[in-house]
This record gives sequence, C-alpha cells and structure tokens, in this order.
Amino acid sequence: MHTDVKVLFANLWQDYVAVTPSAKQVHQLLGSSQQDDVINDHIALRTFNLEKVGLEKLAAHFKALGYEECGEYHFEAKKLYAKHYEHPDRTLPKVFISELLLDKCSAYLRDTITALVEQIPSEAVTADNFLYSGTHWQVSQATYEQLLAESEYAAWVSAWGYRANHFTVSVNDLQSFGTLEQVNNALKDAGFLLNTSGGEIKGTPQVYLEQSSTLADLHQVQFSDTVATIPSCFYEFARRYPMTNGLLYTGFVAASADKIFESTNAR
Repeated sequence: MHTDVKVLFANLWQDYVAVTPSAKQVHQLLGSSQQDDVINDHIALRTFNLEKVGLEKLAAHFKALGYEECGEYHFEAKKLYAKHYEHPDRTLPKVFISELLLDKCSAYLRDTITALVEQIPSEAVTADNFLYSGTHWQVSQATYEQLLAESEYAAWVSAWGYRANHFTVSVNDLQSFGTLEQVNNALKDAGFLLNTSGGEIKGTPQVYLEQSSTLADLHQVQFSDTVATIPSCFYEFARRYPMTNGLLYTGFVAASADKIFESTNAR
C-alpha cells in the first residue's frame, strides 16, 4: 500500500494520460488563459464483486491513506453497486469505486470474468501499484466483443484492467470559467466530443451537482490475438453547489452517474 497519497494520485494520473492523451489537451484548454492549476474533484475505478478484487479491496488502498466511506449507490439497470470515499483533507480528490454484480449477469459473463480474475496473483491486489496495474490477463477481441454485447462495463475492465476510468475537473476551482456550460462550449469549440446521454449536463443546482464529460478517447489495446482501437478513458467535469447549510455538496447523484458511465460506450 502507498504511504503517500499524492504519489498514488500522480501515478494514477500518469497511467491515465498514457491511454487518454486528450486529458493533457483539456488541461491546456482550461488552464491556458490563467495558468489554472486544474483541481481534481474525483477519480473513478471499476471492478467486480468477486472477493479477490471487490470494491472493498480497492478501497483498502485509500482507507490506508485516511480516506473514509461516505455514500453508497445502486445502479439497477447496469447491475452495479458503488461507494464513494473522502479524505479529511478536503483538498484531496474524492474516490468513486463501483463493482459489477456478477450474480445478476449471464453465466457466460460470470464465468469469463471469474477466469480472468483468477489469473491475478493475490499479492498483486495489495501491491502499491495495483490501482494502476492494468490487466493481469490476456483476452481475445472476440471475448471482448461478446462481453460488450452484454455489459460495456465488463468489456471495458477486460480490456483495460485496473486504472482510473476517469479523472474529474472541479469546475468550482477554475479561474477562467464560471459555469459548466462555459466549460462545455470551450470543449466543443476545441473539437472535443461530449457525452450527450441524458443531456450534455447531467444534474441540476437543485441536486447540488452538475456533471458533464468527454467521450472516451479511442486508443489502441493489445488483445491476445490482435491490436484494436477501442474506447479507453474520458474526462469528467463537475460543478458542486452549496447545500442549505452553506457547505458544498460532496456526494454523487446516482441518476447522473448512471449516464456518466456511458462515456466509454462505443461511438
């Protein structure tokens, strides 16, 4: 387990931009006028509800660094369960971890994913680099496509493994943009494609959170039998609003997150 939370996030970031080159372009776009230091609102990680790699196993890496469990979320249609974690130091990013509930999936998917996870050495899961270690298995393009037909989420993890699915710009902390609409317009003007599922902006000030995201980059992945170009990771943008007590809302809105998951869908 890492002893330094900033080193962990730096390593997660380096791994993320390696397959999401547009992230650096987004930084330049958002920071260009004021040299903003772009603040990360949260990262998201994906896994399966198998004991070896379940949500709690990923969370343990953050809990060891002082993170605390703060909320839980159910996504019935996507067969996902999730929790989010926060650090007492509120300048540190929040962490959103989800897991696919394999008992709600087909026997084919369940057996395929279980066989992949069995290939991960037990000690790898607690190693410093597990959260940005990628895949510990080889999967064919046909297997990926078959998983994709049932669950985009399962297919994505089969291809990309353990890494940040996305980072998230804190719009509240941007110097040059006051609203999420302004951020979205700047992104579109620069040629970025946005996730329009559920509208370009998911959420409202009334639920204290607005979110938008780019569509995932298309990036090469090495399957066991071929190299193919598929959706990798995306960049999210979050604007938080003060609650009645005056404090900024720090949680997540399941209805909005449900649509954000679709940022990695095939175009």
